[in-house]
Amino acid sequence: MKQLILFTLLFARGCSANGPDSSSARPSSDPHAGHHASDQSAATPDAASAAPVIDDTPPPGPAPSGMVWISGGTFWMGCEDCNMPDALPLHMVALDAFWMDETPVTNAQFEEFVKATGYRTIAERYPDPKDFPGADPEMLVPGSAVFTPPGMDVPLNDYMQWWRYVPGANWRHPEGPNSTIKGREDHPVVHIAWDDAMAYAKWAGKRLPTEAEYEFAARGGLDRHRYAWGNELKPGGRWPANIWQGRFPSQNTAEDGYYRTSPVKAFPPNGFGLYDMGGNVWQWCSDWYRPDYFQTQAGHIARNPQGPPDSFDPQEPGLAKRVQKGGSFLCSDQYCVRYLVGSRGKGASDSGSSNVGFRCVRAGY
Repeated sequence: MKQLILFTLLFARGCSANGPDSSSARPSSDPHAGHHASDQSAATPDAASAAPVIDDTPPPGPAPSGMVWISGGTFWMGCEDCNMPDALPLHMVALDAFWMDETPVTNAQFEEFVKATGYRTIAERYPDPKDFPGADPEMLVPGSAVFTPPGMDVPLNDYMQWWRYVPGANWRHPEGPNSTIKGREDHPVVHIAWDDAMAYAKWAGKRLPTEAEYEFAARGGLDRHRYAWGNELKPGGRWPANIWQGRFPSQNTAEDGYYRTSPVKAFPPNGFGLYDMGGNVWQWCSDWYRPDYFQTQAGHIARNPQGPPDSFDPQEPGLAKRVQKGGSFLCSDQYCVRYLVGSRGKGASDSGSSNVGFRCVRAGY
């Protein structure tokens, strides 16, 4: 009971409606109904009929270690058939070229950062009692949200049936203090808050991708396809990503070979040579989240959009949130479904969980 109360106290400020794959601060009846000078160009009369283009911009030099050149271009952003209003309307975006990490940041890579800087993630710090008035100080201990499947089918409108705040859970101990990342060095680092990802990116001389950069890269050159790998969920009878199979959240059959996270190169790359652009872990973007942002982008070709100037989520109007993309190993066709490449996620910057990680980009000049 104490852990459940602590989870409520901590995540009332931090969890999103997609996570930890549905992490609104209170149960919801429909949690998933689902660095440039200019944000947008002037309105273009023929924008609606414009064809996507992949630029042939050459890289400025040799690829930085572990990064892939994304040459930029134009594409249709959003998702028309996702039944997710915040991913509408479909609109055209033009992007300059950039470098992107070929995989999410791994445990081994994050450990290098920690050893070099002594950085402690938010999950490793004691919560500030000022942020939780009325809370028992003994309950305010370091930890994070861990997916804990119930032993039976439960209503899908109450995420607290399968999420538990676990004291001692953090990037070194993904399931709690008795767990370890030994043998998982090539898995994506998890329990990463947006602030943690920003600290790593600054140390690495990189930044977080914008939402538009992430989606363009995830599509891998495919025009308006449903997934990062095409239009079939299971092409050739094989699972192309680490997502949920079975009855969510009580039974994961792990047909794809993984119950939780998987090595970052366990599944084939997309058309741009990028791994895990859908599934495995949620990945932070730099943009603030607003469900109505795409409406402001309709009717013109948005040039290097940086997202809205602030955040607002009507489900939790008091929480400022950032965009997450890609879904995770917990997304299924019964719940979340955010491995759909045009869908959108969200999370408060000071919260992570056992399915949230990130990757970085670097300017292409």
